[in-house]
Amino acid sequence: MDDDRAFTYNGGAVAPGETQNIRYGISETYLGDPVRIPVTIVNGERDGPTVFLTAASHGDELNGIEVVREVAHEWDLSALAGTLVCLPVLNVPGFLAQQRYLPVYDRDLNRSFPGKPGSTSSNRMAHRIYANFIEPCDLGLDFHTSTRGRTNMLHVRGDMTDEGVHRLAMAFGSSVVIDSEGPSGTLRGEATADRIPTITIEMGEAHRFQRGLIDDALAGVRSVFAEYGLLETESVRWPGWRTIVAGSSEKTWLRADAGGIVDTHFESGSLVRDGDRIATITNPFKEDAIGVKAPFTGLLIGVLENPVVYPGNPLCHLVRVDESTQRAIEAQGSRRSGSWSGRSSRPTDAE
Repeated sequence: MDDDRAFTYNGGAVAPGETQNIRYGISETYLGDPVRIPVTIVNGERDGPTVFLTAASHGDELNGIEVVREVAHEWDLSALAGTLVCLPVLNVPGFLAQQRYLPVYDRDLNRSFPGKPGSTSSNRMAHRIYANFIEPCDLGLDFHTSTRGRTNMLHVRGDMTDEGVHRLAMAFGSSVVIDSEGPSGTLRGEATADRIPTITIEMGEAHRFQRGLIDDALAGVRSVFAEYGLLETESVRWPGWRTIVAGSSEKTWLRADAGGIVDTHFESGSLVRDGDRIATITNPFKEDAIGVKAPFTGLLIGVLENPVVYPGNPLCHLVRVDESTQRAIEAQGSRRSGSWSGRSSRPTDAE
């Protein structure tokens, strides 16, 4: 074994040219049975960066699982230059229960990194994952979806003030990049702080596979592999247009000011104009209609899927785009569909 290029973890090693599928113990159940996460490690014969791909730190977020599985088990990685650490299901207890957080412990695994031995259950799990499979890496892609009842267009989140994160986010090739530091305890935030540039990829909704989004994310992974030389046959992609959203004034969550049933007039990914009615809230008798208008021209990167709200519930996530980006969005839409405008045929007049 080439010890200098072997990927090592507590309990094993993967030599250059070798692939291992392992189930790695990170905790135990009430009965003392192991809680194990699936891990695939592909160590290429040629030298290159070590990259982690993670999904389902929230157990009901499924789209990323299929992205990581397809890279690990369907792609031709025979000419890989570097090492891939593929962790398709980080939160196995949540995945088995099909819920966001760790059941019983009711903790958010993605607020527990880098973890701590001798601490709470979630911190111990996070430590086992982070110390063995994240710390040895050079960069990482962490896949998420929106929470239950909402959906996101595919976009990247990362700290664009970090040079390594900036390069990685640009390489992934999404049209929208949200420039933000990862909250404390998140995988991307803690890894980036440890000089492991990491981005979050948000894509779609919980509890389902969405094939179009999965394919788009796979194209992003191929683009990253091209940028860092992991696969020479790939090329870095340009999405056609791109906006980098930084600062709280450039994005907003629109929230319901009344309880009721919501009729949403635009889909996730739509371009809306200042003053457009994005949604209408009514009571069960379709009385007292309350319109929710766009406060500025922008892109809906997230919208409500479950059409019932209390006052204060989020309805949509809107990010501002400048005029040149608006024109690029509309031009790309026209090329794809012939007449696409990004707008609903529903009326957008005042109440």
